[in-house]
Amino acid sequence: MNEKKTILSGIKPSGDLTLGSYIGALKNWVELSDQYDCYYMMADMHAITVRQNPAELRRRTLAQLAQYIACGLDPQKNTIFIQSHVPAHAELSWVLACYTMFGELSRMTQFKDKSAKNADNINAGLFTYPVLMAADILIYQADLVPVGEDQKQHVELTRDIAQRFNGVYGDVFKMPEPFIPKTGARIMSLQEPQNKMSKSEQDSGGCVCIMDKPEDIMRAFKRAVTDCETCVRFDPAAKPGVSNLMQIYSVCTGRSFDAIESEFAGRGYGDFKLAVGEAVVETMRPIREEAERLLKDKAYLESVYADGAKRASYVAGRTVSKVYKKVGFVPKSAL
Repeated sequence: MNEKKTILSGIKPSGDLTLGSYIGALKNWVELSDQYDCYYMMADMHAITVRQNPAELRRRTLAQLAQYIACGLDPQKNTIFIQSHVPAHAELSWVLACYTMFGELSRMTQFKDKSAKNADNINAGLFTYPVLMAADILIYQADLVPVGEDQKQHVELTRDIAQRFNGVYGDVFKMPEPFIPKTGARIMSLQEPQNKMSKSEQDSGGCVCIMDKPEDIMRAFKRAVTDCETCVRFDPAAKPGVSNLMQIYSVCTGRSFDAIESEFAGRGYGDFKLAVGEAVVETMRPIREEAERLLKDKAYLESVYADGAKRASYVAGRTVSKVYKKVGFVPKSAL
């Protein structure tokens, strides 16, 4: 019998989880749980490359944990943990930084984008966080990394670092592959459909969050940008707003694009946007209600993240011990 392949992924608790997070990540993670050995983290160490309000970061980290579970991630089947609770991530990150070239990091697209948005805080963490991401992946010997198209570059860098390290010390790390879901991998903004839906758009109505009230979800979809035609047709290049709404509706109802086109033939965008909003409300309702229930059970959430950190630390610690031995560090004495 073949061993299950390992998957690692995580989301930064730098904002509330969105509909895009659910469709592009969490929904797919749940479907992977039976086939793979899965590690899913709240990537709080990555979040602090941008200044965070400490109380808000703590709140969002626990809210994210509750939403992971409410979306269907079973803590018994998956290792769910808070990144900062596994110090081995930072330990491996330093070693890997010594095998990562300055030029490689300076070519990272997200560093350029984030530097432009945070011109007053271009810190070293913002520059080196792809190395921490490489450590996140390699420390669990991950075979696959579920990512959006915009994160593929980081997986490629991870492979370059692993290959360089393996070239010096032998077969230490597995070579991870990006895993990009076929459907719903990239949900776009409701206000600027040429851009990915982002947590930072909460005030503009461009994004819908998992924990939003039904009336707020409906308001966002009623205001969603479409185009000057009245035809519901899937054409991302010519009709990005409508195509984005069709993708959301398809994921929430299970209907094909052809079926959606037939359903709304001869009907205006008002009807269509109302139907999409209602489908999202009904998809999010049980998740929101379960997350609210879990957030009241602090002892249970603590038991989940404590157990997750223990399981993750065991695997991560073995990798770090192997790496430390390879680079020539004196092993710790038994305490």
